Amino acid sequence: MTAIVLLSEAARPLAERVREILPDAELHGLAKRVTGADVAFDDTIAHLRELFAEGRPIIGICASGILIRALATLLGSKTEEPPVIAISQDGSAVVPLLGGHHGANRMAKQIADLLGIQPAITTASDASFGIALDDPPNGYHLLNPDSLKPFAAKLLAGEKIKTINSPPWIADSDLVFSDNGSLDLEFDISNQTGEPNRLVYAEEVLALGVGCERGCDADELNLLVRSTLIEANLAPEAIAVVVSLDLKCDEPALASLSAELDRPLRFFDAARLETETPRIANPSATVFRAVGCHGVAESAALAAAGEDGSLILEKRKSKRATCAIARAPHLIDVGGIGRAKGSLAVVGLGPGATEWRTGEARNLIAKASDIVGYRGYLDQLGSIANQKTLHPYALGEETERVDTALDLAAEGKQVALISSGDPGIYAMAALVFERLDEIAKPTWHWADVTVSPGISALQAAAARIGAPLGHDFCAISLSDLLTSEEIIEQRLQAAATGDFVVALYNPASKTRRALLQTAIDCLSAHRPKDTPIVVARQLGRPEENVKVETLQSLDLEMVDMFTLLLIGSSQTRAIADKTGVRWVYTPRGYKSKKSSKRVAS
Repeated sequence: MTAIVLLSEAARPLAERVREILPDAELHGLAKRVTGADVAFDDTIAHLRELFAEGRPIIGICASGILIRALATLLGSKTEEPPVIAISQDGSAVVPLLGGHHGANRMAKQIADLLGIQPAITTASDASFGIALDDPPNGYHLLNPDSLKPFAAKLLAGEKIKTINSPPWIADSDLVFSDNGSLDLEFDISNQTGEPNRLVYAEEVLALGVGCERGCDADELNLLVRSTLIEANLAPEAIAVVVSLDLKCDEPALASLSAELDRPLRFFDAARLETETPRIANPSATVFRAVGCHGVAESAALAAAGEDGSLILEKRKSKRATCAIARAPHLIDVGGIGRAKGSLAVVGLGPGATEWRTGEARNLIAKASDIVGYRGYLDQLGSIANQKTLHPYALGEETERVDTALDLAAEGKQVALISSGDPGIYAMAALVFERLDEIAKPTWHWADVTVSPGISALQAAAARIGAPLGHDFCAISLSDLLTSEEIIEQRLQAAATGDFVVALYNPASKTRRALLQTAIDCLSAHRPKDTPIVVARQLGRPEENVKVETLQSLDLEMVDMFTLLLIGSSQTRAIADKTGVRWVYTPRGYKSKKSSKRVAS
């Protein structure tokens, strides 16, 4: 995911313009100067180095010298560097600094076109011919990159390319062609090695249809496909898409093959595949009786290749899998083919501050087409939610949120279901699996479900005040909406007698306050009156307030639904200075461990 780095608010208008052509990019802002960025950072140099080490494309709206000084010590092989681009804050210059042939030059041209300027591209072949031969557009793959350097040297020396029927990205360049040219460009689907005078590009015009029995081993399907490609001398890079019957969308072997080939996976229903029966070579009545169409691998390949496509490799079989290949007369546009396998990511934003949001959470939100959640949580997302379809819900509509998210994922969409804190702690993840278990819509199980952890409120509160969770602890919600008062009181009693540090979630509302008094009374009966209580309110937000009280001094009126309480055990200690209590911690027990060893010796 591209990071647009801005060091001041003055750069924001330009950053937003750039994001118009890079909608999945994140805004990374210097915390003390930029508000509301997707990612905030305090140390510019360290943050740039971290992004570069992760292989993230970087667009810095700043002086190029800042990027150069930050990354100079990290430079290694130019074949592995991500794109790094500098844009002047007034939008008058765009300079690709690194990764020119890994997308930087192309991105710089896009940005320059947006701004109405010329990019400052210094790569020799780009500057001379307006093209990066080793960075072709989507749908093309250079099969012999080792030949590029001598090929480009010959071009720059004045040699010409033999006239060919070339695709637009070649025809629209400034490359020089001649009927007697000594250099060749070839566009094909066969697996070739090329040579110094010839560059070979694979075109994504092939659709790979696959089928398998339930529970087929991933290695078996992968071996079948690899051996089939070798038999036919087809370049794996020429495959545009892997396709199958939608009943197979939860088969791990298909997902594994898609990942192995690094190609998207799409599905058709039986009715659509049945329309291809007149074109397939091996119709099967047995297959029809089992799944409702006369073929899977051949039919799916032809459906993806389109009405003008043709079957170039009939069905091949292993013990439990099949594959077939069709060719389209042009590059295959995967966007209009079949249905993608949907995914549902249950994402935790952390307690509030954007800097507490994990990188995984940001990536999952950026990849999502649809975002579902409580309206207040969606409002926290900021610009990262731009270009997404939002599905906001009110408090109390938790089940509706989950069902909507699962339905959207079942349709093949990439969905993020948003929680605050950690989604597995008093949040949406448990309800997702509860609905999957109890309702069990068959289509829901076609989607991949992942849970992305977030920083929980109890972790954030503990970190703000020291280490009160240094020894055994538990969490109890005082909300009786889903749990009876009797059970809550039983759990409070168990925590009190067990001498746990206790995190109290949902401690009180305007109308529900009796259980908080019950909790304090119960815990007070089993630990000293001066036991520290951390009162953490609005964590991670501008209104954040963290203070320390005791079992005896706690004013219950200061507690509401925005508050988390951490009530110490009998061993929890407070460290005070002239301004009052500064830190709270619960000893891990190492001191007593050392003491017992001395006694034993």
